[in-house]
Amino acid sequence: MAKKTPIPELKHLDHVLVSETAIKRRIGVLADQINRTYRGKDLTVIAIVNGALIFTADLLRQLRTPLRLDCIRASSYHTGTQATGKPVIVDNLKLDISGHHVLLVDDILDTGNTLSAVRELIIAKGAASVRTCVLLDKKARRLVPFEAEHVGFEIPNEFVVGYGLDFNERYRNLPCIGVLKSKYYAPKL
Repeated sequence: MAKKTPIPELKHLDHVLVSETAIKRRIGVLADQINRTYRGKDLTVIAIVNGALIFTADLLRQLRTPLRLDCIRASSYHTGTQATGKPVIVDNLKLDISGHHVLLVDDILDTGNTLSAVRELIIAKGAASVRTCVLLDKKARRLVPFEAEHVGFEIPNEFVVGYGLDFNERYRNLPCIGVLKSKYYAPKL
């Protein structure tokens, strides 16, 4: 068996919170749940990009129902590490979702602002049903009452990167979820 090459960015992590193996295993469980939920139904998956890109790709490979894919770009994090109020929808949907069953996929549910706003947009466009699937759920930061139907991992209130999540557009390519060392994002005093 070939020796794995260390990932240089791991030096920026305080610790690995969720391993690559655990992520793969949990996506299999989520896919099984989603396959049961949508058995016999057509499905439209909407990914919130950029963060959900990697998670969505791995999840889609395990879904067995006929599906369509669209992406929406929305963010509460315009710069930095703190959510800045109302989310901005930067790029809207291309597909008509009226009358369709929609699975909204995101990397992390923290304040709930972004997922809540996108869910309301999808409902307003006439979706037959809307369910949400998130890789990570950070309940400690919730500002609006919102719960996802499918959750990969509940995590503590730490700044996480990897597997699609970023800090200033870096670290998305890490195969695990890690906690970034505070010296890389904490304000200099």
